[in-house]
Amino acid sequence: MHVIVIYVLAVSGLLALVSLLPPLAARLRVPYTVLLAAVGVALGLAIQTFAGQGGTGPFHDFLNSLAEMDISSEVLIYVFLPVLLFETALAVDVRRLFDDVWPILLMAVVAVFVCTFAVGYALNLFTSMGLVACLLLGAIVATTDPAAVVSIFRDLGAPRRLTMLVEGESLLNDAAAIALFTLLLGMLTRNAHGGATEAAMEFLHDFAGGVATGYVCGRVVCMIVEPVRDQPMAEITLTVALAYLSYVLAEHYVGASGVVAVVTAALVVGSVGRTRISPATWGALEHVWKQLGFWANSLIFLMTALLVPRLLGGIGWSDVGLVLVVVGAATVSRALVLFGLLPLLSGAGLAQRVSHAYKAVMLWGGLRGAVSLTLALAVTENGRVPDRVQGFVAVLVTGFVFYTLFINGTTLRAVINLLGLNKLSPVEHAMRNRALALSLTGVRERVEGLAHRYEVDEQAVGSIVSQYSDRLDAIVRERSTEAPLNNEDRVTIGLVILVNREEELYYEHFREGILSRGVAELLNRRTGRLLDAVKAQGRAGYRAFEEPFISFTPWMRVASLLHRRLGIHAPLARRLAFRFEILLGVRTVQRELLEFINDKVGQVLGTDVACELEGILTVRLAMVEQALAALKLQYPDYALILQSRYVSRAALRLEEADYRALFAESIISQEILSDLQRDLDDRRRALDALPKLDLRLDLMDLVGRVPLFEGLEGDRLRGIATLLKPRLVLPGETIVRRGERGDAMFFIASGAVEVLVPGLDEPVQLGTGEVFGEMALLTRQRRNADVRAMGYCQLLVLDVRDFHRLVKKDASLRAHLQSVAEARRNPPPKPAEAVQEVATPLADPPTVVEAPAAESAQARG
Repeated sequence: MHVIVIYVLAVSGLLALVSLLPPLAARLRVPYTVLLAAVGVALGLAIQTFAGQGGTGPFHDFLNSLAEMDISSEVLIYVFLPVLLFETALAVDVRRLFDDVWPILLMAVVAVFVCTFAVGYALNLFTSMGLVACLLLGAIVATTDPAAVVSIFRDLGAPRRLTMLVEGESLLNDAAAIALFTLLLGMLTRNAHGGATEAAMEFLHDFAGGVATGYVCGRVVCMIVEPVRDQPMAEITLTVALAYLSYVLAEHYVGASGVVAVVTAALVVGSVGRTRISPATWGALEHVWKQLGFWANSLIFLMTALLVPRLLGGIGWSDVGLVLVVVGAATVSRALVLFGLLPLLSGAGLAQRVSHAYKAVMLWGGLRGAVSLTLALAVTENGRVPDRVQGFVAVLVTGFVFYTLFINGTTLRAVINLLGLNKLSPVEHAMRNRALALSLTGVRERVEGLAHRYEVDEQAVGSIVSQYSDRLDAIVRERSTEAPLNNEDRVTIGLVILVNREEELYYEHFREGILSRGVAELLNRRTGRLLDAVKAQGRAGYRAFEEPFISFTPWMRVASLLHRRLGIHAPLARRLAFRFEILLGVRTVQRELLEFINDKVGQVLGTDVACELEGILTVRLAMVEQALAALKLQYPDYALILQSRYVSRAALRLEEADYRALFAESIISQEILSDLQRDLDDRRRALDALPKLDLRLDLMDLVGRVPLFEGLEGDRLRGIATLLKPRLVLPGETIVRRGERGDAMFFIASGAVEVLVPGLDEPVQLGTGEVFGEMALLTRQRRNADVRAMGYCQLLVLDVRDFHRLVKKDASLRAHLQSVAEARRNPPPKPAEAVQEVATPLADPPTVVEAPAAESAQARG
C-alpha cells in the first residue's frame, strides 16, 4: 500500500473511532482520556495479534495501516503538541489566572522540581540505574494532564477556582517539565555537562527565552491581524500559524523552550485578541480551536497508547515494584508541595488560602497523560540513550501513566463527591434559589403567553403551567427555611454581578462598533482591577476604585504640557478623544447597569440591596458626569467635534447592519453590498483621523472681553496681557477660598472650575475662556465663594500689585477703572438674582465670576 494511502486510512479511521468515544464515555461515566487510553491499548493488542496475517477487508487494512504507520515522537511533538497547548491556553481567563498566579507557579515549577528529584532519588535507591537516568524519568512523570480532570470538574460543577488552579498548573508545568527533560536528556547523552548552577541557568534561559519569544510572536500577530480584520478565514489561519511558528522559532532559532513560547503566545492572544480580532470572528475562532484541540488530544493519546503493548512487552514483577516506587514518590512529593509549601504562600500573603478539600482533589487528580508518553517515546527513539535506559524509562513511565489514569482517573469523581465539592455553598445555594424562582416565574408567564398566542387548549397547557407552579412553590418553601444572607454579603454579591455585567457590556459596545478597540481594552482592564477590589474589600473596594477609574492619567498631563509649552497639539488631541470616548462609554454602561439593577438584580437580591447598589452606582455616575462636564467646559469646540465623531461611528455601524440585513433578504446583490461597504470603509477611515485641536484663545481678545477692560485701546490691553502669569491647577484643588482677601484675578486658558456659592444648590461652572475674581483689581475685600478646579486647569493670573503698578503709570487706564467702579457702585435698577453676586453672563461667551465681598449686592447697587 502506498505510504500516503497508509496515513490517510490510519488517520481517518482513528478520527472516525474518536467521534464515537465521547458519547460512550458519557454513558459509561468515565473520563474521556481514560476511555481513549483503553481503546488505544486494545487497538495496540489487535495490531500485534491480527496485523500482517494476510486478511482482507477494510478492518484488516486499517490495522495494517496502523502497524505500518511511523508514529515517532517528533511527529507527535511537532504536529500535535503545539495545537494541544495553544488550545488549552487560549481558553484560560488570564485575569483569573493571575488571581492565583503564585499557587499556580508553585505547582507548575517548584512541584516539577520536587517531583523530579523525589522520583529520581527514590529510584536510585532501589535500582542500579544512574542518577541522571532516574532524574530524567522523574522529569517525564512530573507533567500533569488536565484533560480528564477538567472534564470531570465541568461535569460535576466543581468550583471555578479549583478548575483554574488545575488548568494553570498543567499549562505551565508542561513547559517546566519539558525544559527540564531536555536538559537532563542532554546530560545523559553527553551533549551537556556542568554542575547544578549551570543546569539552573540553562533552565532559566530556556524558560525566559520561551516567554519572550511567545510574547513577541503573540503581539506581532495581534498587530498583523488588524489589516485582515473582518476576514475570518485569514484571522483564524493566523492563529494556527502562530501556534507552530512560535514553537519552531523558540526551539530552533532562539534556543529556548517551544512549549513555553506556545503557551505564552496563546495567553497573549487570549487576553487581547477579543478586541484585535473582529467580533464576528472571535466566536468562530474559539469553536475552531476547540475542534483542533479535540483532534490533537484524541490522536496523540491514541497513537501513544497504540505503542503500549510493545513498550510493556517485557515487564516483570520487579518493574511492577518500581512502578509502585514511582507512584509513592510522586504522590508524597505532590502532597509535600500542596500541604507543606502552599500554606506558606498563604501565610506570607502571596495567595488566597486553598482549602484542604481543594488540595486533596489536586493531589488525587494529578493524572499523567499524552505528554508523558510522548517524552518516553522520544527517549526510546534516541540512539544515544543506552538500551537499558530506554527500556527502564518506557516501562516505568507507561506503567505510572496508566496507574494514574485507571486508578486515580476512575475514582476522582467519587473523591469529589465525598468531599462535597460538587455541592453549592450556603451563599451559592441561596443565590441559586433566588435566581431559579425568578426564572420559573418568567417561564411560566411566557408559557401562558405562548399558549394564548397559538390558541392551545387550556387542558393541554394547564399541566405544564401547574408543574412550574409546583416547582416555584417548592423553591419558596425551601427559601423560607434557609439561613438568610446578611446585607453586606448581598451587596458584595450584587457588586460582583454588576462588575461582571459591566465587562460584558463594554464588549457588546465594542462589537457594535460604538467603542474603539483601545478604549474597550482599557475599560476591561480597569474593570478587571475593579472586580479584584470588590472581591477583596466589598463595597469599600468599589468606592475606593471610583475616583481613580475616571481620573486623569500622567499621559494626559504630559500631553497638556506639550500643548501649552510647545504648541504640539496631536498628543493632547489624541488623549482628549480617548478620554472623551472613555467617559461616554462609562456613562452609557452605568445607565444600563441602573436599568439592569431594577430589572434583574433587585428581584434576586431584594429591593433593599437594589437601592443600595443604585446609590453606589449613582455616585459613580455623578463623578463621570462631572468629568464630562469639565471636559466640555475646558475644550467646548473640540468636545462638540468629538461628540459628532462618536455618534457618527455608531451611525456607520447601524448603517452597515441595515445593508447586511437587506442583502440577507435578497433585496440588494453582493455587488451592491460590496460597493456600499467600500463607501462605509472610506467614511470610517475619515472618522479615524483626529481633528486639529484649536482653542482659539488670543490673549488680547481674552483680556478685552473682561468688562473692566472693555473699550481700552490695543496698547493698554497688550500691557495688561504682558502681566499675566501661568499657573497649573490640579483636579480638586481650591483656587479661591471664601473669606480670604482678593489679591488677583484669573483667566481660564484651559480647564474648568466650579464656584461654590453659599445658598445655591448647584455650583456655577466656568470653562475655557472665562474669568473670575476681576473685582479684586478694584478692591481687596474678602471673597464670598470657593472656586475649585474640576480638572487640570491652566490659569493666567493677573496679580493686583502688578496691575496697580501699571495703573499708576497710566492716567487714562486709571480714569477708565474709576469710571467702571463708579458704574458698578450705582447700576441701573434691575431684578437681583443670587447668582449675580458671583457670576455675570456677558453678551460674548466668557462669564465673569466675582469672588470678593465687595462684589456683592452692595457693591453692585
